[in-house]
Amino acid sequence: MSEQNFETLMQTAYLQTFPTQLDLITEGDPADFLYVVIEGCVELYARSNSREATMGMVQPVGTFILAAVLKDAVYLMSARTCQKSKILLIPSDNVREAFQADASFTRAIVQELASCYRGVVKEHKNLKLRTAVERLANRLLRYHRDQGANGSLDLPYDKRTLASLLGMTPENLSRAFNTLKPYGVDVDGSFVRLNDTKALETLAKPNPLIDGRDQ
Repeated sequence: MSEQNFETLMQTAYLQTFPTQLDLITEGDPADFLYVVIEGCVELYARSNSREATMGMVQPVGTFILAAVLKDAVYLMSARTCQKSKILLIPSDNVREAFQADASFTRAIVQELASCYRGVVKEHKNLKLRTAVERLANRLLRYHRDQGANGSLDLPYDKRTLASLLGMTPENLSRAFNTLKPYGVDVDGSFVRLNDTKALETLAKPNPLIDGRDQ
């Protein structure tokens, strides 16, 4: 991106620190800003018919909600901070103008949207093609890899949020953890020990076309 176009994009943007559990956007509202998570974590969620579901988690450096900004449409999801977070807010008009004016920025936006789309497809496959126990087993294996694969892990979110991410109720999540005990999974609060990763992998059957980060 050219220096001039970058300066134009950022001239009315601002960086702000938000406390935990603060609502940032509400589904149905116009997309006034593109949000870039610099530090912390943001939960994307949706509500309908008195139900609420976690749709995704945004960690540094990640954006939300880019598609609504480009289309000048309303947000399809709400967002709130999960922890104290530093977020860059870029006015939507500036993003759309830069998209038209700068070819390098346009290519970067297309790449980001393509990655987001493929991520949605993987999550949809995960929900459609796996049982609740298989979803939990594969998510534990992912967290285990991300945290060094040393036989234990810390759940990055509270169990209510984890259950919603996996398309379960908290009660179903508790039952799924109990089902995994014979496969070497021991849970103590947010700390999980994997005593037999081979057995867990046999149950989970990881698939790079669902679980791979770079596929």
